[in-house]
Amino acid sequence: MKKLLYILFHRSVLIGLSIIAQIAVLALLILHSASNFYWLFVFLSIVAALAIIGSRMEPGYKIAWLLLVLPFPVLGGAFFLMVGGGYVPKRTRRRMQGLLEKSAAALRDDFKAEDLAFLGGDAARQASYLERIAACPTYSNTETRYFSLGDEAFPRMLEQLEKAEHYIFLEYFIIRPGVFWDAVLEVLERKAAQGVDVRVIYDDMGCMFSLPRTYDETLRAKGIRCQVFNRFLPVMTLRLNNRDHRKLMIIDGTVGFTGGINLSDEYINRQERFGHWKDSVIELDGDAVWSMTVMFLSMWEECRGGRENWSAFRPPAAPVRPWTGYVQPYTDTPLDGEPVAQTVYLNLIYSARRYIYITTPYLVIDTATNTALCTAAKSGVDVRIITPHIPDKRYVFQVTRAHYPPLLEAGVRIYEYTPGFIHAKNFVVDDRFATVGTVNLDYRSLFLHFEDGVWMCDTPCVAEIRRDFERTMERSELYPLNRFRHLRPLEQLYRSVLRIFAPLM
Repeated sequence: MKKLLYILFHRSVLIGLSIIAQIAVLALLILHSASNFYWLFVFLSIVAALAIIGSRMEPGYKIAWLLLVLPFPVLGGAFFLMVGGGYVPKRTRRRMQGLLEKSAAALRDDFKAEDLAFLGGDAARQASYLERIAACPTYSNTETRYFSLGDEAFPRMLEQLEKAEHYIFLEYFIIRPGVFWDAVLEVLERKAAQGVDVRVIYDDMGCMFSLPRTYDETLRAKGIRCQVFNRFLPVMTLRLNNRDHRKLMIIDGTVGFTGGINLSDEYINRQERFGHWKDSVIELDGDAVWSMTVMFLSMWEECRGGRENWSAFRPPAAPVRPWTGYVQPYTDTPLDGEPVAQTVYLNLIYSARRYIYITTPYLVIDTATNTALCTAAKSGVDVRIITPHIPDKRYVFQVTRAHYPPLLEAGVRIYEYTPGFIHAKNFVVDDRFATVGTVNLDYRSLFLHFEDGVWMCDTPCVAEIRRDFERTMERSELYPLNRFRHLRPLEQLYRSVLRIFAPLM
C-alpha cells in the first residue's frame, strides 16, 4: 500500500496529470467553440503553417509540425502556437546574451582567432568557428586522458576530488544515490567542511525519479551549495524541452571531466539495467579547464540570478608541459538559435578524408547530418557507427533503426553493441580529430538541450579513442541492409511514421 501511495502521489504523476488536464481543457474549449470560430482556427493554423515554413527550424521539425497542423487545423495550430514555435522571450535572450558576453570577457586573454592558421585548413576553420561564435577558446598545454568505461573513470574522479583545495563544481543531468554518488557525496561533504567552495547543479527532469524534490535543501544542509536547473512545473511551455544535459566535474579550475556518464550506478556497471553499460569520459588537466569553469559559472548565474566576480576563480597558469596537442571545450545552448554541437559534428564529417568512427546511443538524425554521412560514405570515406543492441527506450530504439536504411544504402556500416547499451558520444576522424562529450545524435541533444563536449586535434588520446572504437566494434554485430527487406508491411509503416515524427519525441 505504501508503495502504491508513493507512486500515485509522486510528483511525476501529479505533474503528468496536471498537463493532461490542461490539454483536455484546451481541447474541450477549442472543440466547443469550433463551430462558432472554425474559420478563426483555420486562419490561426494557416498563420502557424506559414510561421513553420518561414522559420529557421530544422527541416525535419517543419515536416513533423506541418503534418500535425494542416490536417488538424483546430487543435494542431493552437498546440503549435502554444508550445512549438520556439519563441524565446526578449528578457531571456538579453540574459543569455549578457552571459555570453561575460563568458567572452572572462576568456578574452585565451582567444587565438586571429592566429589559428597554424592548425591547417579544416582544423583552423573548426577552431575559429568555436572561438568566434561560441566563445570557446583553443588551448594547448592541456593533458588529455581518455577513459573507455565509466568503471575506469570512477576511481580517478574520486582521486582528483580528494585533491581539491579551492572549489569543486559539479553539473549533471542525472544524480542517483548509490555507490557512485554516495562516494562522491562523502568527499564533497568533507571538502565543504574544510572550507572548499562546493557547488552542484542538477537537472530537475533528469532527476525526477532519482531524487526528492527538496534534495537541493538536503545538500545545502551539508554545506554544499546547490541549484536545480529549470524546475519541472505542471505548465505546458516550450521550456519543458530545454534540459541541462551537460556533465561537468571541475576541480580548482585545473582538472575537469566530461563525457557521457552521469552520477548513477549503471554508468559504472555497479547496477545492470540494459546489459553492459559502455560509456566514455575525457579528463583535461591544464589551461583548457578554465573554459569549462566559465561554462559552469555561467549556468550557475543563469540558475541563481545575481552576479559574481568570475575572475576570482581563475587559477594560475598551468606548468608548461611537453607537447599535448590542441583541445577546445565547447558548449551549446538552445536559446541562441546557433546549433554549435551540430556544426562541430558536421565539420568533423566533412573534414574526414580516410575514416570517421562514431559511437552514439541514439541515431535520430536531422537532414543535414544524414546528408553529410551519406555523402562522406559515397565519396569513399570509411564511415562506421556503433549504436546499442539492448535499448534503454524501445520506441527510440525503433526510431534509431528506422534511420538505418538510407545510411546503409550509401555505404555507411552500422554496428550494434551486443553486450548491452552504448552511451558514449564520440567522433574520431583520420587519427587527427576527435570529440567526446554529452551530445547525442538526436534532435533533443542537437537542438533542445544545454550540452558540452571537447574537440581535440593532434592530442595523444585520439589514437586511444580509435583503439577503443575498434575494440568495441569487435564486440558488436554488423547490421545488414537486407534485414529491412524482410520486415512486415505494418512494421515498415510503423518505423516510417516514427521517423517522420521523431523531431517531436
